[in-house]
Amino acid sequence: MTTHRQRKIKQNLHLRARIIQNIREFFLDHDYLEVETPGRIPAPAPEANIDAQPAGSWYLQTSPELCMKQLLAAGFSRIFQICKCFRAGERGSRHLPELTLLEWYTTGCDYLETMDQCEALIKWVFRRLGAGDVLGYQGHKIDVNASWRRMTLAAAFERFASTSMEDALRQKRFDELLAVEIEPELGRSRPVFVYDYPASCGALAKLKPEDRGLAERFELYIGGLELCNAFTELTDPVEQKLRFEWEQDLRRHAGNNVYPMPEKFLQSMPDMPEAAGNALGIDRLVMLFADTDNIDDVVAFTPEEL
Repeated sequence: MTTHRQRKIKQNLHLRARIIQNIREFFLDHDYLEVETPGRIPAPAPEANIDAQPAGSWYLQTSPELCMKQLLAAGFSRIFQICKCFRAGERGSRHLPELTLLEWYTTGCDYLETMDQCEALIKWVFRRLGAGDVLGYQGHKIDVNASWRRMTLAAAFERFASTSMEDALRQKRFDELLAVEIEPELGRSRPVFVYDYPASCGALAKLKPEDRGLAERFELYIGGLELCNAFTELTDPVEQKLRFEWEQDLRRHAGNNVYPMPEKFLQSMPDMPEAAGNALGIDRLVMLFADTDNIDDVVAFTPEEL
């Protein structure tokens, strides 16, 4: 039986459907192939800060990344997917343990070009929703059609945080300061891409050739809301395995479950071309256009209702 909450958010669910339809139109119009990959996999990427949900002896995917990159290695050059992903223990006003993710990959592309793609995509959706020139979100007036800002993460720490990025890492306060002092200030008047993250924050990202302490990674913020995570892809299987082993060690020392090494993915990497990819949260994008800071307002069912 339909609940009062679901009746209340009916308009948002219609909006969600239109946004997803417009996203598909954008990628099809730009010659991308929509793909489907398995949601249940033997080995997720062993990232220290993302916990997978067990499904028998395998796991529900935290991202379609590993399988989609295997398609790149098989010769697919422009692919996208809209799918369900699962992350254990994530629940809050902006988090769900079951989320909807848009992920796309482009060969011969780097993270800077992916910023251009991301901006074009969201502007495309914005125009097709007939939203005008300015987006209202949580009291902010955001000019989506203006030139989107690009800021290094180090510069964001210098401007908004009580200490530098380097000191935050040394003090083990990086995540705390990013969430509390920096993120609420980002994208309040126009969208901003924050880029060049510490190498330790990009387990699958290519490192900058001129500074291997930084990863070619970016996130997009609009109205203080983080919408996506993207990077130039690491294509060296030896380096990737070392990174995964490091992440496994971090999980082990933290007392967390250590996932198997994703061997099939590593075996495909010698055939993987230079590429960049982006993972964008559909739920959060709908939150943005629905002007809500509660993810429950944009999904038909919350975990507690099941």
